[in-house]
Amino acid sequence: MMMLSLLASLVVVGCAWWVWTVVRWVWLTPRAIERCLRKQGLDGPPYRLLHGDMNQIATMDRQAARSKPITFSDHDFLPKILPFYHHIFHTYGKSSFTWRGPTARITIMDPQLIKEVLMNHKIYKKPTPNPMVKLLVSGVPSYEGQKWAKHRKIIAPAFTQENLKHMFSAMYTSCNDILIAQWAKLVSENGSCELDVQPYIDDFSSDVISRNAFGSNYEQGRRIYKLQKEQAMLTSQALKSVYLPGRRFLPTKTNRRMKEINNELRSILSKVMEEKERATLSSDEDLLSLLLKSTTRTNRDMGMSVDEAFEECKSFYFAGQESSSNLLVWTMILLSQNQTWQTRAREDVNRVFKNSIPTYEGLSHLKVVTMILYEVLRLYSPATMFTRVTYKETKLGDLTIPAGVQLLLPVIFVHHDQELWGEDAKEFKPERFSEGIANATKNKLAFFPFSWGPRICIGNNFALMEAKLAISTILQNFSFELSPSYTHSPTYVVTLQPRHGAHLILHKI
Repeated sequence: MMMLSLLASLVVVGCAWWVWTVVRWVWLTPRAIERCLRKQGLDGPPYRLLHGDMNQIATMDRQAARSKPITFSDHDFLPKILPFYHHIFHTYGKSSFTWRGPTARITIMDPQLIKEVLMNHKIYKKPTPNPMVKLLVSGVPSYEGQKWAKHRKIIAPAFTQENLKHMFSAMYTSCNDILIAQWAKLVSENGSCELDVQPYIDDFSSDVISRNAFGSNYEQGRRIYKLQKEQAMLTSQALKSVYLPGRRFLPTKTNRRMKEINNELRSILSKVMEEKERATLSSDEDLLSLLLKSTTRTNRDMGMSVDEAFEECKSFYFAGQESSSNLLVWTMILLSQNQTWQTRAREDVNRVFKNSIPTYEGLSHLKVVTMILYEVLRLYSPATMFTRVTYKETKLGDLTIPAGVQLLLPVIFVHHDQELWGEDAKEFKPERFSEGIANATKNKLAFFPFSWGPRICIGNNFALMEAKLAISTILQNFSFELSPSYTHSPTYVVTLQPRHGAHLILHKI
């Protein structure tokens, strides 16, 4: 009898503790944080139980998706792709807060504070990834502390200048085979043709990753790309609601499909890794070789497990393919709209390479092309925002930030901010980068498409090299203009991309 009584007491205590934990998580802590932030002069919407602003975000996203396409006279598309945050900034100001479920998010748009956050990565850490997101992207982008340092050290040699130079030849082969040769066939009959260039550019970027990072063939790369694209759509949908512990284990249609995709990706990449191991014990310094060498090390503190290597492969494949593809697609769209800059870019390419194929050394001499790519990255940043979190009370500028509060660094809003870039911030004006990034930003951290500081994207030079090579080769072979069927409707699905493709008219030169 005493044992039953004791067990009953333990159950009651356990239930009471669980209820107290939930109440503190969904109500007491958020309300205390809200009072703290308002006392410091920050403003924002009132906290709503559990969901915070998630329902309003979903509603405004649906309304924006049903709205008419925007005009292409300028690039004021933020109300369409991120309507909730556009509303917040105009209602409560740049220094405001919002609610991601029970978690408060403070917006940071001051370049000096952004710099402090991105430099001090040991204080301002990446939030613990949503378990649903891990199926899409994990690896070094999401790690912290010693694990992040170890993995970045292992991967970094793949992106040295020497290795980038070594990758150049395979990158050109991908560009010539998938873009130039196929487009040349399409325009051969009458000298021009209309087509959606986005699928071709997606295939090109996928092939570049396959050849240079993993050595896999084109068909494997294309299948990986399609799976990752679908996974990104499912992840984007999952992020529109509050994640409740254990939700990923529910046998929903979305959960089942996301796990199926992850298992197929694991199967494909495992075969690629096995083929690489069987092929040679060479001293190749591509990403896959470095990862495989790491897994064979006897000292676990110096290497990584096979599962960790798989996550790094998957992460780099998605991040590398998406950012490079989107940069090149938007560059072609903007040069189609701005024919004067297309002509100047072609003259720049001809000045450097004459009638010869592009070279690795010559890419660094492309001044106009570089200006254009920077301006495209400013207006159409692949990543629209970064988040960081504090795990203890922290002082940032004049703010005292409670533990557990996220910091939202809205990249694309900073890039479009007229106070930082001038009244023409929403216009395509590559000349603003004619004297480099520092002069364009007046030495402020107002341009960070690949993040900044110690955690800057490890593949940023790879992406820029790919974009310079591809646009140079395209300009040597084709001129292009917007098709009447092109619809300007940017959309945000993990990265910023054209919702209805990139329909252009190509002319053979």
